[in-house]
Amino acid sequence: MSNNTDNILPLNGASEEAIAQNYRVQPHNIDAEQALLGAIITNNDALDRVVSFLKPEHFFELLHGRIFEITSQLIQSNKRVTPITLKTYFENEDPISEKITVPDYLVRLVSGATTIINAEDYGRTIYDLSQRRALIDIGGEMVNTAYNATINESPDKQIEQVEQKLFSLAESGKYGQGFASFSSSMRIAIEMAAAAHERDGGLSGISTGINDLDEKMGGLQASDLIVLAGRPAMGKTALATNIAFNVANAYTKEEQPDGSVKASNGGVVGFFSLEMSNDQLATRIVSEQAEVSSHKIRRGQIEDDEFKRLVQSAKNLQNLPLFIDHTGGITVAQLAARARKLKRQHGLGLLVIDYIQLLSGSGKSQANRVQEITEITTNLKALAKELNVPIIALSQLSRQVESRDDKRPQLSDLRESGSIEQDADVVLFVYREEYYTQRLQPAEGTQEHFEWQDKMAAVEGVGEVIIGKQRHGSTGFVRLAFVAEYTRFSDLAKPSHVPERYE
Repeated sequence: MSNNTDNILPLNGASEEAIAQNYRVQPHNIDAEQALLGAIITNNDALDRVVSFLKPEHFFELLHGRIFEITSQLIQSNKRVTPITLKTYFENEDPISEKITVPDYLVRLVSGATTIINAEDYGRTIYDLSQRRALIDIGGEMVNTAYNATINESPDKQIEQVEQKLFSLAESGKYGQGFASFSSSMRIAIEMAAAAHERDGGLSGISTGINDLDEKMGGLQASDLIVLAGRPAMGKTALATNIAFNVANAYTKEEQPDGSVKASNGGVVGFFSLEMSNDQLATRIVSEQAEVSSHKIRRGQIEDDEFKRLVQSAKNLQNLPLFIDHTGGITVAQLAARARKLKRQHGLGLLVIDYIQLLSGSGKSQANRVQEITEITTNLKALAKELNVPIIALSQLSRQVESRDDKRPQLSDLRESGSIEQDADVVLFVYREEYYTQRLQPAEGTQEHFEWQDKMAAVEGVGEVIIGKQRHGSTGFVRLAFVAEYTRFSDLAKPSHVPERYE
């Protein structure tokens, strides 16, 4: 290329040597840009190799960006691109130099073009250098902002903004690509179906580890905001913890042809425990797996064999891809920044937040809690789409549940329910009849007590997950087994599977 473009570039005016004497030039490769444009104009099929990731703004030279943009538009309109067809669009462009007009330059690009085999390599070079320039811009802006910040501007706020920009830059090849054709969307749908066919259990989403719940929901779907709500003591944190453990424990990964790693089952889990500390959450999980009461663990009342089971469970779980953040009182923006960082460093398959009402908004709507919750749920839904992972966000229910005879929760029971119900893709309620029946115990020896015992026998150890809303499927409920001693939800044995008791 250089032999055919002598004395043409840099197009921005001064020589590179003169520019370099005054300041460092941002990284770029004019030869790669010329080579790619020449290859595309010579053979329009070369565009297919780069159009999925390369944009006009990725070119260092503005003229090259305009040439690429117009060329792409013409080819995608099924029009043939040659220096002649392009000439119309650049006849009024300012000359590059006294001797060379832009139409002349287009001819030189073609005359110096080589094979299209390296077109994708040229495109990747241009894209990578564009990313480096963006990093330089972010770094420069970060330095200037830090120098000029007032005493009232928090460094944490700047860190959040920089992290968000860095994450957006890292994910720029995946998100924000505008409209997608139906054919490309259909291909993604078929690939999802194929993945579901190959995945354990035949699910389109990540398995919760609870078969009956998976059957109703098809697993946890990427980009879904799943609200899990319940009154205190119903077991919503226990269910969320069980699902988080099941997903992390099932995690298996496989390397893709491009060298990236993809989860074939389960996933890396991020757990924001805004109410419990990380050691309390870990105790719950170890207690469940070792089948040792967490109450006994806290009081130090465990036997030798129970302690051995605890130690063995701890060894088995030490490499579990479950990451816990127990910082209290964080804003939704801080949560998003930490989630992005976790995905960059370790990958991410599921995010759990315990719970929505303990998050803070930006501070602009604190006078109105409903508006603040609206801001939080809107941002959580946007985060689920941005990270392309399911988010399980726990939520409280209003006290009006307690005033009804039938205490099964419904959508109107969600606190600040308008925004939560609107933004959620799925709303699940945890309900245990046992909790309420147990508190109605009449005096022993009475007829009412015998009837109460029958009721307790029917509901003891049984919980319900009520699906109040589901964009992808039907509503309904799932009955689960609940062992309070180990805070464990699991599939409820079917009557046909209950072993017979022999006298």
